[in-house]
Amino acid sequence: MISTTIFPGRYVQGKDSRKLLGEELARFGSKGLLICDPFVYDNLRHEFEPYISSQVEIDVVRFEGECCDEEIARLVEQLKAFDGQFVVGLGGGKTLDTAKATAFEAKVPVAIAPTLAASDAPCSALSVIYTQTGEFKRYLVLPTNPNLVLIDTQIIANAPTRLLVAGMGDALATWFEAESCKQSLATNMTGRFGSMSAYALAHLCYTTLLEYGAKAKSANDAGVVTPALEHIIEANTLLSGLGFESGGLAASHAIHNGLTILEPTHAYLHGEKVAFGVLSSLFLTDKPAAKINEVFNFCEAVGLPVTLEQIGLKEVTDEELMAVAEASCAEGETIHNEAMPVTKEMVFAALKAADAEGRLRRQKG
Repeated sequence: MISTTIFPGRYVQGKDSRKLLGEELARFGSKGLLICDPFVYDNLRHEFEPYISSQVEIDVVRFEGECCDEEIARLVEQLKAFDGQFVVGLGGGKTLDTAKATAFEAKVPVAIAPTLAASDAPCSALSVIYTQTGEFKRYLVLPTNPNLVLIDTQIIANAPTRLLVAGMGDALATWFEAESCKQSLATNMTGRFGSMSAYALAHLCYTTLLEYGAKAKSANDAGVVTPALEHIIEANTLLSGLGFESGGLAASHAIHNGLTILEPTHAYLHGEKVAFGVLSSLFLTDKPAAKINEVFNFCEAVGLPVTLEQIGLKEVTDEELMAVAEASCAEGETIHNEAMPVTKEMVFAALKAADAEGRLRRQKG
C-alpha cells in the first residue's frame, strides 16, 4: 500500500512574524500580486505593506468577495499585466483559496498570509470553488501546497473571536473524518492512502482543541497572544490542514456542502456549518454517547452552533432538509468515504437528531 502525505513548503508562525514577510517573498522573485480581502484592504494593509515593499515590488488588488472562476480569471489577467513572479494571499479563507487558484493558473509560487484562523485553508493544496452567488461548486485540487504560509498571531488575536471559534469548528472535523477514511481505506486528497503521520496529526488536532480551545477563546477576547492561543492557531491552520488533506474528508464537510444550498446559511461561516456537520456525523456514524457528549460540550464551551437555528435554519422544513441530505450524498461527495454506505434518508435523520439534541441541551441550560 502506497501512502502520500503533503505539506506546505514553509510554515512561519508567531507574534510580529509579518515583519519577515518581505524577506520570505524575496525567495520567489522581485515582484508579485498581493490579493487582499476587502477588510484587510481597507484596514490592515498598513500592517504588512512596509515589510513587503522594503524587499519586493507588489501590485495590491482588492478581492471581490467570492472564490469563483470569474474572480480567478480576473486576477490572473492582472498578474500577467504586472509581469508578477508570485502571488500573495492576505486575508481570510476565500481570499487565500483564490490566491492559490490564481497562482496555479498562472504557474507561479504562492505565499499565504492569513489574518484569521477561521479555517484550515491556508496550508492546503486545495481551493474550494463557489458560484458567484456563494453555492459550493467544486474542489480544485492543486498539484502543490503553498510555498509559504506565514501567520502573525498578534493579527489573529486582534480579529473577532467568532472567526477563531469558526476555525475550531472546521478543525473539529479533522480527526473524525480522517478516522473514517482510515477505517474504510478511503483515499485522501492526493488520491492515495493516508500515512501514520497524517492520522496522528489529525488526532493531535482534536486533543489540542479540547485542551486549549476555551482558554484560546478567552485570550482572543482580550486581544492578547498566549500559549493557548498559539496552540489553537496551529491546530486550526497547520494541524487541521495537514490532517484533512493527508488524512481525508468524509461526512462532516459533505454535510456542510449540502447546507450551502439553503440561502439562509450563507450568512454563517464555513467552520460554523462544518461544526454542525460534525455533530450530525456523530449520529450518522453511531458514535458512543460519551463521545457525542464530549463534542457537544466542546461546542457549547467555545460557542459553536449546536442547532439548525444557530446556522440560520430556524424555520427549515423537512423538504428542505431532505434536499440538504440529497446534496450531501451527491455522486463524488466525501460522505461516501464513511465506513458504511450512506443514503440521503440516513443524513436527514442525522440532521434532525443533532438538532434535537442541541435544542434539548439548550433548554436545560
